[in-house]
Amino acid sequence: MFVLELTYTAPVERVDALMREHIAWLDEQYATGVFIASGRKNPRDGGVILAVGEDRAAIERIAADDPFAEHGVCAYRITEFIATRTAPGLAPYQQPLP
Repeated sequence: MFVLELTYTAPVERVDALMREHIAWLDEQYATGVFIASGRKNPRDGGVILAVGEDRAAIERIAADDPFAEHGVCAYRITEFIATRTAPGLAPYQQPLP
């Protein structure tokens, strides 16, 4: 499992100009089952995405395809973790320790 933390590197007006494209990109990732939660940070200086995947390189490629990243309005910090415990609704995503 991965936490993708976005930090805006440009004024919010530039971010907002790309929001429609960013949401379409999010929708694609939800449709493929890679993203399971996302939203804005508060205060609004970026966002957070919870993603599933076995391969960090694949998650990095997906992040690089975000229109925000392509247009240089955000930077990504990707943290991989092992989801050993979850809420009942997320039980399919639980992982055993290696």
